[in-house]
Amino acid sequence: MTTIADRISIAQSRINQAAQNCSRSSAEISLLAVSKTKPISDIIAAYQAGQRLFGENYVQEGETKITALQADYPDIEWHFIGPLQSNKSKIVAEHFDWMHTLSRDKIAQRLHEQRPSNKPPLNVCIQVNISQEESKSGVNAEDVATLALTINSLSQLTLRGLMAIPTATNDEQIQQQEFAQLKQLFDQLKQQYPSVDTLSMGMSNDMDIAIANGSTMVRIGSAIFGER
Repeated sequence: MTTIADRISIAQSRINQAAQNCSRSSAEISLLAVSKTKPISDIIAAYQAGQRLFGENYVQEGETKITALQADYPDIEWHFIGPLQSNKSKIVAEHFDWMHTLSRDKIAQRLHEQRPSNKPPLNVCIQVNISQEESKSGVNAEDVATLALTINSLSQLTLRGLMAIPTATNDEQIQQQEFAQLKQLFDQLKQQYPSVDTLSMGMSNDMDIAIANGSTMVRIGSAIFGER
């Protein structure tokens, strides 16, 4: 039976191979371990295997884990990757290092106002609804520039890039098309904002295509921690 350490090693090997296949350096691509619904003991096991970036989808669950682990594991980088209601923005502003799912001016303003002054600015990614599905959060591609302008004006936020969850499909042509569109948006954003360096796209089933299209951060959950 494989351990969490084994599965992290396998995931990293997949990243390395995918990067090699498209002549990129694997050092450009971060592995974000999605630890939602998993116990603290699993996070510690992943940490002991060298993992430092963890993603949580639920505000209160994330807060509980961060509070429990921050004293002994201060170098964990916590990423909020779930939908955020405005009445829970304070928890994300106070506890997390990154917020991947920003798609509204109102949330940006609240995160800026609620970010403690003794912490560095909150790193944020704009979530893009690249598949234009009504059931998905995120801004449309044509609205990215306007939200980026707002974020850039808020001193307690740092715009780091884009995040997206593409169409759930095994059709590689659709995956390729959506990832290529995201890369184009990302490159445009990079030209305008020096702080932009992160393209958060790709999960277990589409990691290779995402990396071929410039992903700098892949989000892996069940392939590391097992099925929920």
